Amino acid sequence: MQKRLIWTVLFAGIFSIAMAGIKIPAFSLQDINNKTRHYKDIKGEKLTIIDFWATWCKPCVRAIPKLSEIYHAYKQKGVSVLGISVDSPRNAAKIKPFVKIHRMDYPVLKDPQGEISTRLNVTVYPTLFIVNSANQIVYTHYGFRSGDEKILIKEIEGLLGNAHE
Repeated sequence: MQKRLIWTVLFAGIFSIAMAGIKIPAFSLQDINNKTRHYKDIKGEKLTIIDFWATWCKPCVRAIPKLSEIYHAYKQKGVSVLGISVDSPRNAAKIKPFVKIHRMDYPVLKDPQGEISTRLNVTVYPTLFIVNSANQIVYTHYGFRSGDEKILIKEIEGLLGNAHE
């Protein structure tokens, strides 16, 4: 069991490094009201946190309130949070009520065919990318456990500090 955990952590670390510098492609998806939204119109001025999640994902549900807190704490500093639901078309009717119940007041888009998640090789949920103003992935985080929000805040603070240099 411990060997498996070590390999999982090692693989995630290597994959995170491999994702660094990858550019987020221009894309558009529908929001929860079925309005087409373009990434360029909702991304943050300095950083964008993109969270790939699903209604059936328990760690995703635990991450959402923390992402909402981060959104409110950093939106005035040029940081945006964007949730992308990877729920299948069969679960599409669950997304809007889920967003309301969990008070996700940051933009939420739907990727039911896996168009964007596949292009970015997202296979673990939640997967969170921090993207800089040049649309490059500068940090990747997989899963969510209690305390992970502190890691994210530390990354955000460090990246914002670097943005002023």
